[in-house]
Amino acid sequence: MKILVIPVTPFAQNCSLIWDPDTMKGALVDPGGDEDKLYKAVSEHQVSIEKVILTHGHLDHVGGTTAVAAHYNVPVIGPHIGDKFWLDGLMQQSQMFGFPPAQPFSPNQWLTEDDTISVGNLTLEILHCPGHTPGHVALVERSSNKVIVGDIIFAGSIGRTDFPQGNHQQLIAAIREKLFTLPDDMTVYPGHGPTTSIGHERTTNPFVADAKFG
Repeated sequence: MKILVIPVTPFAQNCSLIWDPDTMKGALVDPGGDEDKLYKAVSEHQVSIEKVILTHGHLDHVGGTTAVAAHYNVPVIGPHIGDKFWLDGLMQQSQMFGFPPAQPFSPNQWLTEDDTISVGNLTLEILHCPGHTPGHVALVERSSNKVIVGDIIFAGSIGRTDFPQGNHQQLIAAIREKLFTLPDDMTVYPGHGPTTSIGHERTTNPFVADAKFG
């Protein structure tokens, strides 16, 4: 799986353009805004967009979803239905964060644990990882040894849990019991900041490293 990380919105949210190099079919993951920047990247890399995929319902990750899905006439997949209240409240989120108004929407498909999504000939495995939001999911692509984690974990940090229905203990459990079962050399693509690896976070992340848990 090829990935091009495209920071969007004033929050520098990492939208990921992903594609199967054999078929050049792809998807946009978490198109938070700056749609023209996304269209340009898709065109430059000659990717045929099949779907939009969402890791969770926060505005900086979903603000451009309806425009992008309409532009390419493709379905919206994810997140888990636990984030329905975030998508229903997009107008309030827009006001809260000072973003342009975003209309509420529902995806074409909600995701649950162990679902899979096809992108070209690639298969993304779904891990439901609540905590930052109740409906947050991670996308695992085994053949390229990559995982897109949204705001579950970052290089040296973890997602905030002080938003409505955030849960710190759930987040720690999701990271320790789900993400940290992935291979140590798997590349991690967070929703903000640089890439990292499962092993690096397991050994050095001050919030969830093995040493912290004995």
